[in-house]
Amino acid sequence: MFPYLPHTREDRKKLMEGIGITEIDELFTDIPEAVKLDRELDLGQPLSEFEVKERMKYLSGRNENLEEYTSFLGAGIYDHYIPSVVDHILLRSEFYTAYTPYQAETSQGYLQAIFEYQTLICELTGLDVANASMYDGASAIAEAALMSTAVKRRRREIIISKTVSPESREVLKTYCDAVDLELVEVDYKDGVTNSDQLDELVSEKTAGVIIQNPNFFGQLEDLAEMAEVVHQAGALFIVSADPISLALLEAPGNLGADIVVGEGQALGNPLNFGGPHLGFLATTKKNMRRIPGRVIGETEDEEGNRGYVMTLQTREQHIRRERATSNICSNQALNALAATVYLTLLGKEGLKKVAKQSARKAHYAAQKINQLEGYEVLFNGPFFKEFAVKAHKSIEEINEELLTANIIGGYDLEADYSDLENGMLLAFTEKRTKAEIDQLAAQLEGVK
Repeated sequence: MFPYLPHTREDRKKLMEGIGITEIDELFTDIPEAVKLDRELDLGQPLSEFEVKERMKYLSGRNENLEEYTSFLGAGIYDHYIPSVVDHILLRSEFYTAYTPYQAETSQGYLQAIFEYQTLICELTGLDVANASMYDGASAIAEAALMSTAVKRRRREIIISKTVSPESREVLKTYCDAVDLELVEVDYKDGVTNSDQLDELVSEKTAGVIIQNPNFFGQLEDLAEMAEVVHQAGALFIVSADPISLALLEAPGNLGADIVVGEGQALGNPLNFGGPHLGFLATTKKNMRRIPGRVIGETEDEEGNRGYVMTLQTREQHIRRERATSNICSNQALNALAATVYLTLLGKEGLKKVAKQSARKAHYAAQKINQLEGYEVLFNGPFFKEFAVKAHKSIEEINEELLTANIIGGYDLEADYSDLENGMLLAFTEKRTKAEIDQLAAQLEGVK
């Protein structure tokens, strides 16, 4: 009746006698009858260990996977190549069994790994200090928004472009509702943030303005121009960036960004059905005291040996609640380690090659698809590794037909942008070959 549970019937009987009950159901008397399930769970007949394993194999085999399918789906999570060295280091027991390393007494090895991660993020973003990572890109955006209101104390408005990931905007809405912040969205024009509307909206009430680059449609935003407008209003400029793109594009910190965040999955982490991944966050020295999470620093002991310490950890567990920068309690240490190994292994030139190949293949695909009858590239501006296409029929139907050819198609934009009917977002990484792109084009052309 209770397989794999350590407590016998006699054990349970003694436990119930000890607390003065005779039936398990008595533990749940405070739960209203109206919300209780009035039937047995439909679990089927009990299975042996062998049968369970076979059943799980069957169920997992029903998933479309990247071993058998070619993926052109991006929208924030990308199918980049992960060198085998990443897993070999990541799966060393010293790393993957370590307790979430936010305690000051964590090992020097892990502290050093996090310090190196922070250094790499600073180099990518062009900013002075990075934290030890965050849960994901969406929560990093939300934490950056809260950080801007902490820096600009009397300002309670956050402005975000509609070209920022829809999922990230939903997460930010939840955060803003919880702390009574006003969230204002800026529309887009020709696939990029409407700069005229931004000029009108930003004011002395605005604490921070959030722009994604490359944006959700894959288009490149004019960060320098927007940074000037934001700073003239006295607000902080927050940029959400694709870390791979930073191998080619100017670092946002050099273009006026006060805070740079992003999703770090592309740096050596598999897709994993959407997680776990990591968010990165970097800022200026001026705003360092407001950074959420924790920061690892380098020091020397009294004998002159190099060492690593927890430099900042301004959260409720360590300081008065009202002075805490956030409620972020743990960083994504193992995922951040994967990013560190990946970036170190590729180096500047290797990362640049990944970025260049992704961009070139995306532009080849755009040219190819734009020539097909019934398809049109939506926006004319410069883009990195993603672009939007308008199709002649629903994207759901197109993607169903692509699956029959073992192709995972693009993201249905109409789900989040009602004005982009039959719009599809396609992503291309260094893994996609010319033959795969040609096959995609041929399959799209064949969709009737």
